[in-house]
Amino acid sequence: MVVGEPEDMADMFCRVEGIPRDTVLPLLRDIVDWKDPSGYAEHLRSLPLGPNLVSMAGHSTIRAHAMGLERSLDDSVRPDGAEMSSMVDLVEESVDAGLLGVSVNLLPWDKMGGERFRSRPTPSVFARFAEYRQLAAVARRRDAVFQAIPNLQTRWSIGPLLDLSRPRSGTPLRTSLLTLMDAPPAMGAYRVMATIAEQYNRHLGARVRFQALPTPFDIYTDGLENPVIEEFGAGSEALHLEDLEARRALLRAPVYRDRFARQWRNPIASRAYHRDLSEARIVSCPEPGLDDRTFAQVAAERGVDPLELFMDLQAAHGNDLRWYSVVANADPANLEWIMAHPAAMIGFSDAGAHLRNMAFYNFPLRMLKRVRDAELQGRPFMTVQAAVRKLTADIAEFHRIDAGHLAPGRRADLVVIDPERLDDSVEEVHEESMVGFPGLRRLVRRNDDTVRAVMVNGRVAWSGGRSSDDLGVSHGYGSLLPLGSAA
Repeated sequence: MVVGEPEDMADMFCRVEGIPRDTVLPLLRDIVDWKDPSGYAEHLRSLPLGPNLVSMAGHSTIRAHAMGLERSLDDSVRPDGAEMSSMVDLVEESVDAGLLGVSVNLLPWDKMGGERFRSRPTPSVFARFAEYRQLAAVARRRDAVFQAIPNLQTRWSIGPLLDLSRPRSGTPLRTSLLTLMDAPPAMGAYRVMATIAEQYNRHLGARVRFQALPTPFDIYTDGLENPVIEEFGAGSEALHLEDLEARRALLRAPVYRDRFARQWRNPIASRAYHRDLSEARIVSCPEPGLDDRTFAQVAAERGVDPLELFMDLQAAHGNDLRWYSVVANADPANLEWIMAHPAAMIGFSDAGAHLRNMAFYNFPLRMLKRVRDAELQGRPFMTVQAAVRKLTADIAEFHRIDAGHLAPGRRADLVVIDPERLDDSVEEVHEESMVGFPGLRRLVRRNDDTVRAVMVNGRVAWSGGRSSDDLGVSHGYGSLLPLGSAA
């Protein structure tokens, strides 16, 4: 969010990321004191940060700033020369300020919140590929990062995005794509994409990586508050209604239910979520006796169709119905293949947002557990040392930041882990109050016994199961790590 007005930022951010807008918008109005990328970077540097952080220029925000939000969301409007030049300049200024590059989004499932343009895709989606190409040219020239979310609905964009990474005038483009995962609707596609990316890198001199989560991609959902529900029109139609009673009334309407069912079951339409109600499990429901059972199990007991039951429960209970599903990476062998592949760059947690949906914060620990367990079982698929490098130096070197290496004269950032406590405790999910968000309980995985100590910039931030704040030590350890700061 390097530029923009607080309301525009909140509308572009909150619905996509599952963050309460009523809390975020007042916060943005209070803290936004910058007008350009350098001001944004200075704002970050002024904060008493806990961890180190990096940032990128988001295409949606710079597009909305250059064109005006309404024009940026109009499919019939193309940026004029001055507007395109403004976007290019903003990316240049972002890199000058130390940001890592630019991130674009081609996925139409990400929707605007607020009231003004609610349920339209975010601004980046409305760009033509020529616009992405001009922004990528800035990243190539500055040896910065071009990050992109392909359009998974049509999938045509994956090829051109891969091809962008090939050298032009001898210079490759650092291209980071989302995401490499084993999703049932696209069975085996991750192997094809990873193989093609490796061939581009090895034989064509490209520099392209696919971000990959080294854990099962599991999601908890209150009612329909889940990004995968935005995959089809009827799902977005329901989420368009912020009033939960109005949403429940819609779910009771026969015409709407028929439309929802047809789109849910459409065998041709692209999807990321498998929509298998024999896998999706009820976590909690006001009706007794349903917890920890799949929708299909309950439907069979009642003699009804599973999707009918799903919609009946949604209409009856709204967000008081909480359910769980593994969207991708359910097969351990396939997940190990992804983790070890050279085109996979470990990341894509997304748990800093989607506070009620995901708890991937500790994915490095969960990856190390998988690697160590495989070694102890006599079937190693990569070494612990290789896993540590994947989680540290590999990411830092690709993004050109000063991190991921321990050496004399370098910044002292480290985590001390007890390998004997890389056990099932790292998989446990808990709910905790979210500071600054009254009444909201987020998902976390706490690993107080596994992580012995954390040091940031040479200062101990965590030790002996307690944070330094608990020990009475002032915080403010981290800093904004700029592009090109690696030694």
